[in-house]
Amino acid sequence: MKRFDAIAFDLDGTLVDSAGGIAHALNAALADQGLPSFPLDTVRAWIGDGPDALIARALATDALAPHDSYELAARLRRGFDAATLRAPMAGSVVFDGILAVIGELAAQRPLVVITNKPTPLARAVLHEAGLLATFAAVHGADTPSQRKPSPLLLQQAARRLGVAAQRLLMVGDAAVDIAAALAAGSAAAWAGWGYGHAPTQLPADLWRLATPQDLLHRLAMPVGADTSH
Repeated sequence: MKRFDAIAFDLDGTLVDSAGGIAHALNAALADQGLPSFPLDTVRAWIGDGPDALIARALATDALAPHDSYELAARLRRGFDAATLRAPMAGSVVFDGILAVIGELAAQRPLVVITNKPTPLARAVLHEAGLLATFAAVHGADTPSQRKPSPLLLQQAARRLGVAAQRLLMVGDAAVDIAAALAAGSAAAWAGWGYGHAPTQLPADLWRLATPQDLLHRLAMPVGADTSH
């Protein structure tokens, strides 16, 4: 049986369909500053690199570029954080099948969250979603250097768990999740139910998962039966 000593999960787009919540928090922050909002589909395409990058993408649009400044970005970030903490799951929902899969996996090995969302916001979302107690730790990107595709958070998680990075599996929907795993020397699985596009030009043994339940099936396969499809 192919077994990993621990499994790391991305948050937004992997555990939680949080596009609506992120759009809610961004638009609440914009409204507080008297600025126009953005539709959900637009915000969804900006998700994956944390709130500072999200705000920067909003400020780069034609609608907001005339207002762009360091001070405004800082005010929007404070408003985004406040809106998220007030209602962590507003407009968000746990992906179908995640609760059952996470519950089964947590009985077998430690699980952690590796996310570009800052740790306090990530913990608030996981708590509201009923997932926080299932995870041994939550590693958020609290500084720019920690953001995936940097391997720093995965390496930190492996050290704290006392496992080799090579025995840690990273599950995520975005290219930065896969890149972070490769940089850390960890295995990777692409969550096809999330927001990211199917990865290309990556190792043939990358697991491509259509549903959360596929992860259980892959983990149950004998080593020689592992495939990337």
